[in-house]
Amino acid sequence: MIERRRFSRIVYQNQAVLTQGSTQISALISDLSLHGLLVTSEQSGLLDSDKQVDVDFSLSGSDVSIQLVGNIVGLNNNVIRICIDHIDIESIGHLKRLVELNVGDDELLHRDIEHLSDLGEYT
Repeated sequence: MIERRRFSRIVYQNQAVLTQGSTQISALISDLSLHGLLVTSEQSGLLDSDKQVDVDFSLSGSDVSIQLVGNIVGLNNNVIRICIDHIDIESIGHLKRLVELNVGDDELLHRDIEHLSDLGEYT
């Protein structure tokens, strides 16, 4: 199978809160990238896949919080695939650093950052 991902994904397990309107669910992040994340939740059926979702999680062992708005691109059983639509500059900085520390390959990280600038989504 040909790998079509444009962004390096890292395994990162942490709790997150997903909010959609008045619905708020707890989720577990399985992996993430500079472009999106994969989460699982027993409450995934409460989400509407046609609406954006706010995601909020804290980095383990710190008071750093990452907040973003994403589009649900996959909702299958308890697995939710989210593509980042909007993220503030501070949160993308923390997310970039998290990926940087875990990718271990500067070339891959720089490629990912170039793809982000191509997309022009993170302003």
